[in-house]
Amino acid sequence: MVVGIIVDQMRQEYLYRFQDKYDEDGFKRLMKQGYNFKNTHYNYVPTYTAPGHASVYTGTTPAYHGIIGNDWYDKTQGKEIYCASDQSVETVGSDSHRGKMSPRNMLTTTISDQLILSSQKRSKVIGISIKDRGAIFPAGHMGEAYWHDKSTGDFITSTYYRESLPKWVSDFNKQKRPDYYLSQTWEPLGSLENYIESGKDNVVFEAPLNKDTPDFPYHLEKGDYWMVTDTPFGNDLLTELALSALENTDLGTDDDTDLLAVSYSSTDYIGHRFGPNSKEVQDTYLRLDKNIAALLTALDEKLGKDNYLVFLTADHAIAEVPSYLVENNVPAGNFEVSQIDGLNAEISARFGDGKWVENISNHQVFLNHQTLKGKKIELKVMQEFVAQTVLKYNGVSSAYPAHVIGAIDFSGGGVTGMLVRGYNQKRSGDVLITLEPGWIIRRKTGSTHGSAYTYDAHVPLLWYGSGIQKGISYEYKTITQIAPTLSLMLDVMLPNGSTGQPLLELFDEK
Repeated sequence: MVVGIIVDQMRQEYLYRFQDKYDEDGFKRLMKQGYNFKNTHYNYVPTYTAPGHASVYTGTTPAYHGIIGNDWYDKTQGKEIYCASDQSVETVGSDSHRGKMSPRNMLTTTISDQLILSSQKRSKVIGISIKDRGAIFPAGHMGEAYWHDKSTGDFITSTYYRESLPKWVSDFNKQKRPDYYLSQTWEPLGSLENYIESGKDNVVFEAPLNKDTPDFPYHLEKGDYWMVTDTPFGNDLLTELALSALENTDLGTDDDTDLLAVSYSSTDYIGHRFGPNSKEVQDTYLRLDKNIAALLTALDEKLGKDNYLVFLTADHAIAEVPSYLVENNVPAGNFEVSQIDGLNAEISARFGDGKWVENISNHQVFLNHQTLKGKKIELKVMQEFVAQTVLKYNGVSSAYPAHVIGAIDFSGGGVTGMLVRGYNQKRSGDVLITLEPGWIIRRKTGSTHGSAYTYDAHVPLLWYGSGIQKGISYEYKTITQIAPTLSLMLDVMLPNGSTGQPLLELFDEK
């Protein structure tokens, strides 16, 4: 059995920054007894949740699998779409719209799909997460996915997968565990004075959860299920679902390899709200450490220590809060989107009145190609003009016309190489923008991610279990190497769009 764990928004440094306070059976067990790739990175932009999950399990980047963001502007429909949205399916497990989802926007297969294909559909694949996209893309096109409905507190799926919830999910929902957590108070596991690995508890650039100040304790309120997922209790809830899957299904009990994909989302919600230097983030990871330990213990008991394989990574990391950096004399800033709002006017001043810009999203400018044709303006000329124009905006580091990106070698390094690997010709925009290091799109509080810089791209990668020797590597690796490694370990075909190479250290017979 393979268990893939993705921790949403986990920096690689969290393994070491908080390790003195971790127990021995969670992260430390994976680090001390498994193989630790300390220099693992995302090799494309944008570094968001949906493309991150898709890239880990497809072994390729948005250029091929097509998941270029959590949302993106669809040039054929002329509107923004959600990465997993599918209006042809219905919700299973509630009456809300939150189940109208599927993996159909992902253009390639995953290691999950290849596992199922190789066994003539005998292998079982289950993806679970608080976020729909965190469950759907790892499960691939042929597995099953279950995610949390914040309107009801239940886990749901869609008719893409099945017409009714399996008994183990229905039984879990009947326990009403979110209601239990809403009666709890989020207090730190230990004394805040001992949380010396993080900053002050109450600072102006953190966003309060459900009161006026961003400091402990946080009393949850019944009926507001988002409060479960926006606290560490969301990770507790997902761990309980994972344990239920192990206990009440036949995962890992026959001759065909199965896969359980677990994606922890609450770390992302908390990190966005409070920032990576917060007491809340530290407490979240100390609690997650216990969740990982509980999952490993359950695997030991059901399958035996030598009968399962675990990998743990993240879908992206996070930038430091710019206000905090500026306060400490480090160059950083908040990019004012209003600068770009005047882009159409600047184009009109040069080329005449018209609707030149269709959409600006994901650090990309989508031009109106019909206007260009009507005005007989060459696309390359307009791309070049827009790129030079946005370079004047405060906080912009570089701007690349799409025709330039399309001509750069896919294997190239630096920011341009990451842009190429994140650029999908059918779905991406006409001009790609990068901000200066330390800069993010304007947020009054908290922080975000999405850039090509190491604070967003450097993530943990731990392997543990069957066939894994203890070891450590400091060589540069990419997350697109995970799926090819699994393919060769399991003797199945690589995902059909895979561009990564296997992690050879894991195959060293010595």
